[in-house]
Amino acid sequence: MEGNRLEKVTGSSMECSPDRFFTWDEVQKHCTRSDRWLVIHRNVYDISEFSKRHPGGARVIGHYAGQDATDPFTAFHIDKSLVSKYLNSLLIGQLAPDQPSLESWKSKLITEDFQELRALVERTNLLKPNKLFFAGMLAHLLLLDAAAWLTLWYFGTSFVPFMISTALLAIVQAQSGWLQHDFGHLSVFSKSKWNHIVHKFIIGHLKGAPASWWNHLHFQHHAKPNCFRKDPDINMHPIFFVLGKKLPIEVGMQKKKYMPYQYQHKYFFLIGPPALLPLYFQWYIFYFAVQRKQWVDLAWMVSFYIRISLTYIPLLGIQGFLFMFFLVRFMESNWFVWVTQMNHIPMIIDHDQKEDWLTMQLHATCNVHQSFFNDWFTGHLNFQIEHHLFPTMPRHNLHKVAPLVRSLCAKHGLEYQSKPLFTAFADIVQSLKDSGELWLDAYLHK
Repeated sequence: MEGNRLEKVTGSSMECSPDRFFTWDEVQKHCTRSDRWLVIHRNVYDISEFSKRHPGGARVIGHYAGQDATDPFTAFHIDKSLVSKYLNSLLIGQLAPDQPSLESWKSKLITEDFQELRALVERTNLLKPNKLFFAGMLAHLLLLDAAAWLTLWYFGTSFVPFMISTALLAIVQAQSGWLQHDFGHLSVFSKSKWNHIVHKFIIGHLKGAPASWWNHLHFQHHAKPNCFRKDPDINMHPIFFVLGKKLPIEVGMQKKKYMPYQYQHKYFFLIGPPALLPLYFQWYIFYFAVQRKQWVDLAWMVSFYIRISLTYIPLLGIQGFLFMFFLVRFMESNWFVWVTQMNHIPMIIDHDQKEDWLTMQLHATCNVHQSFFNDWFTGHLNFQIEHHLFPTMPRHNLHKVAPLVRSLCAKHGLEYQSKPLFTAFADIVQSLKDSGELWLDAYLHK
């Protein structure tokens, strides 16, 4: 049975020597940077060398070293025939017949039920995109981009048209961020190649950022959300913030104080939403592209800066253009941070607990109620639970699978959180306040 399931996943049967059997204890020993094994559908793979060549990056696959990676493997890959070419050469054996398919601390029932849900999702074509939807999303961005320039060209550069144009550009930048996210997750085309090409165009030419940088960070986040030292989205812990309920106590007991964390819910408004894009990402993306020699991505980025400079400098002059540009980045940064953090910062943040796929994602993510505005404003990331469970699912289908996910969670007693938009925003601040107080108590008294 397991062999048949694997054949469905990879598109080919996999040969392995019948006398190469391993126990979980043996597999779990191979979890260092230079020695990495993982398990997919009971098959054991040595990824020690391959991880350096892994198209998604060494870290994202390395985060599952010594663990079962069946569900993340299935979640991330859309071209199973291509993946099988890599897997065949990495296969070293199987789990011994007396070994369970999962590590002992993972729930077999939850995993089996989720895999049944995954099969239902595939059978009902919920992973199939509506290309007209994404064409419409791109068209509305291009129209808004043109409207931003036409506003200044026709009405002049006085305060009101200047602010209208700036607001339109900020909308374009934020919404381009959600659209590049779709292509980056391979949610639009059936072939990875075409998703990658359009992804580079949107994030590079429309936004001025490298696709490789986004891939490097974002797939790690999806593989191990809210896991300290594995999810780069929480790398601000503990340099700028302490996060969660357990990690702040660890930092406090170690008597570390990089910042006055008891006030982090206040200084978040200064160094969080307004500063992330204009003060950090703006220079770091260039450093990333050059340092990693991502010349194609750099060329796409340069094309963005050439285009926007030639478009607006003749109307505003250099100083006016720079002021507009950083104001756009400031507005976009606030939009981006509040939306992306509302689903994760208030949730469980901890070291990797090596949980099953469904449990891990439910502990690390929450939803925001559906409405036309919320869907548009967040790029459908208000359905963060469903997006994390099925990262290649087109966003217009996330609401369709949500009732099924909610039902599965109820069956297994897993909390499925969904809340109003502004409640989600407020929960970011409250969770930072709670974490800061936990740190202060441990710092002073433990």
